[in-house]
Amino acid sequence: MDANITFQVFFELHSDLPREGPGDNEATTKAFSLLPQLPSNPQILDLGCGPGMQTVQLAKLTSGLITAVDIHQPYLAQLKQALEAEELDDQVKPLEADMADLPFPADSFDLIWAEGSAYILEFGNALRKWRPLLKHPGYLVVSEVSWIRHNPPQSAIDFWQDEYPHLQSVEANLALAKTRNYLPLGHYLMPATAWWQNYYTPIEERLPQLKAKYAENADALEVLNSHQQEIELYRHYSDYYGYVFYVLQADPLNPHDTLSKSIFKNRSQPHQTSAEKRTIQLRNDLRHPGRRASMPCRLCHQ
Repeated sequence: MDANITFQVFFELHSDLPREGPGDNEATTKAFSLLPQLPSNPQILDLGCGPGMQTVQLAKLTSGLITAVDIHQPYLAQLKQALEAEELDDQVKPLEADMADLPFPADSFDLIWAEGSAYILEFGNALRKWRPLLKHPGYLVVSEVSWIRHNPPQSAIDFWQDEYPHLQSVEANLALAKTRNYLPLGHYLMPATAWWQNYYTPIEERLPQLKAKYAENADALEVLNSHQQEIELYRHYSDYYGYVFYVLQADPLNPHDTLSKSIFKNRSQPHQTSAEKRTIQLRNDLRHPGRRASMPCRLCHQ
């Protein structure tokens, strides 16, 4: 597969979407409502912010200062425009950075927000790596694609086994959070409409034109057809999997585990191979599991 044409078609399909994955303002607001009262001016970190629909909504929900992190500069430029339009640019600091190598000291944030981005590091590993960044008390709100019904069809199992083998049930994710020194405070299943309105529907509307444009290019058509395949899978099996918000508190009785803190503090010691860092960076750039049937998974799994 030609990587250049793959990137070109992917970003042509995804450019200027309202979101880079399932979600909407109502889902963000509902998840935020499950939090206990935050400090009057909380420090908030939005990881994998993308074009920032949820970032803008968070800025409306709180008076806190938000640091919005993404590795893809065009998404941050889109966020900046949205913030200026809403006159919220003084409240949000966009930052181009890698979620796997964040430039913050321990105990920096009252709240970490991660919509659809934890999978880049794998859910359990993301929870472990981000734990030292939280103050006491500190909270993590993270959305993760999850099985929501037992005995899913084999075709859905096969798809997710290939694209994200760490996919688990809600119960398993809650149990995993406890092993990472978090107290689950609540969880919320994102409605199916949040997949369609700002993500799948705009993509599906673009597909016919792009398929006609790239009718003679097999690599481009593979990217476009894999998007269609992913959409059709969700259309048929949305009763079996979905995005779930997990609202977690850093467990005050179990402070940072030794491994997390040592890795976090000693940033001069490499803890990933260069190949691992390139893979993580690519996944961060193309960050959402809603896109894993398309180009990112084909490249990241090579």
